[in-house]
Amino acid sequence: MASRSGVELQNSEPTAEIEIPSLPPTDHGRDAYLVLLGCTVIQAPVWGYSLSFGVFQEYYTTSPSSPFISVSPGSIATVGTTLNGVMYLMMPLTFTLLTRYPRLRPYCGPVGLVMAVSSLIMSSFATKVWQLIASQGVLCAIGSGLLFSPTTLYLDEWFIARKGMAYGTIWAGKSLAGCVFPFIMSSLLSRFGPRTTLQAWAVSLVILTAPLLFALKPRIPISATTSRRPLSWGFLKLTSFWMLQTGNIIQSLGYLLPTTYLSSYAHTLGLPSITGALLIAVVSLASVPGSFITGLLNDHLAPTNVILISSLGSTLAVFLFWGLSSNVALLATFAVLYGFFAGGFSSTYPGVLHEMRRENSNVDTGLVMGLLLGGRGVGFVVGGPVSGGLLKGAWSMSGSSGYNSQYGPIIVATGATALFGGWGWMWKVLKGALA
Repeated sequence: MASRSGVELQNSEPTAEIEIPSLPPTDHGRDAYLVLLGCTVIQAPVWGYSLSFGVFQEYYTTSPSSPFISVSPGSIATVGTTLNGVMYLMMPLTFTLLTRYPRLRPYCGPVGLVMAVSSLIMSSFATKVWQLIASQGVLCAIGSGLLFSPTTLYLDEWFIARKGMAYGTIWAGKSLAGCVFPFIMSSLLSRFGPRTTLQAWAVSLVILTAPLLFALKPRIPISATTSRRPLSWGFLKLTSFWMLQTGNIIQSLGYLLPTTYLSSYAHTLGLPSITGALLIAVVSLASVPGSFITGLLNDHLAPTNVILISSLGSTLAVFLFWGLSSNVALLATFAVLYGFFAGGFSSTYPGVLHEMRRENSNVDTGLVMGLLLGGRGVGFVVGGPVSGGLLKGAWSMSGSSGYNSQYGPIIVATGATALFGGWGWMWKVLKGALA
């Protein structure tokens, strides 16, 4: 373990930085855990709104006072998938730029905060779907992405041997925000409508985020970094990276579909409107231990095995419980299992980083992480329009289960993408069988 940590330190920091004798230790100590705490807390303002979009979708498509009442659920869903997709899709660019030019990192947070707040205020006046896509979808995504990228790179400097635990913790923080904000947004929407809700969230975003921008700091002082550092792209030649990336993209195609459509699906069952918010919150709440435990497993097991656990668990949850659901009990069981297993998928990324470092010791972990997040964005962006098409092509069958509803194709697609999210493991087994 000691030798591996030494290699990671050497390859995740510029040569000039290693000559600094006063650098604090990695993986432990007060400073490291304060940064971990800050990176975890900032997940709330970065992801809180995007994780609550299912509640907004239900309001937009069912409330008589909504200007989007006549718009199809698939069109509104494109706003949420665009928000998540663009945020992830920009990560390869931001991670690459901030890895090559570390001095840009302190400026990203303030710029991102201004953009995110502006997007929420603009979207509060939207009356057309394209206006929602431009403000809530694109502009908010860019602002949130600029908030997220530098803090994640700070975390990558502070945690090396315990990287899985650290990333598992911040993804758990993201999930915790997802189980709180649907309730808040649902309550505000029912009392004040979308305009006041979005404007209130814009103000809250400033209050929550601004102090963290001053509190988070890199392990390597910006003044000690070179203005431009070389990048290592050798991992792009590794077949294992592309197989793992393929599974990552496939899983992300269907990952957001449950949280996007659960509220609407519960509404078709005649359940109270609060049920949708509760189910989305349960998914996020179950993702808290799922993300943390998956992150811990990455520090001890092969990444493909951890991915397999996540994929099989979420696949069974979709096919057995959402597909057969006709009451709130089965839906709640699905929400718990899907949240735990699928919600922890992003926490497999540290295992992928370890695998890439094992095969190529010169890998820049920030670049790999950026491309993994970008691959997730590809799936999210494609998944939105695909889900709209699946709804239009819904089959008509008798029965009361999820498979027999208009959401049947959505359920099957979610289960299939969850299963083939484990393609990295499948490829490894296939490769071993053919060797």
